[in-house]
Amino acid sequence: MTHNEVSAIIIDTAVDIHRRLGPGLLESVYHVVLAHELAKRGLRVEKEVPIPIVWDGVRMDVGFRADLIVEGLVLLELKSIETIASVHKKQLLTYLRLANLRLGLLLNFGALLMKDGIHRVVNGLEEAHAE
Repeated sequence: MTHNEVSAIIIDTAVDIHRRLGPGLLESVYHVVLAHELAKRGLRVEKEVPIPIVWDGVRMDVGFRADLIVEGLVLLELKSIETIASVHKKQLLTYLRLANLRLGLLLNFGALLMKDGIHRVVNGLEEAHAE
């Protein structure tokens, strides 16, 4: 599967979950439900993946964790807050660079409409993504 195919499934699944559960529950609820639903759709989902810093050949664990990594291609950072701030996109970008991944989705289940809570970060370029 390609990055775009995986991300399309993730987005469709997130929209469905948001429609069924509504906005504003605790992030942990969306985390477990999204992981379950993606696995049901046949995708490989890794949860709470440690992301170390490697410098001078030394691995340094600093407590960074990706919420979900899907198919080894798409890193997901989940939120359930009123508004996404630039620091949340920087967090995702940091995780992408350190994990050497190309595509990340910041999914804010706190948004009134899920399409407003979806943000793509690709190779350091931020763009809103609404589907």
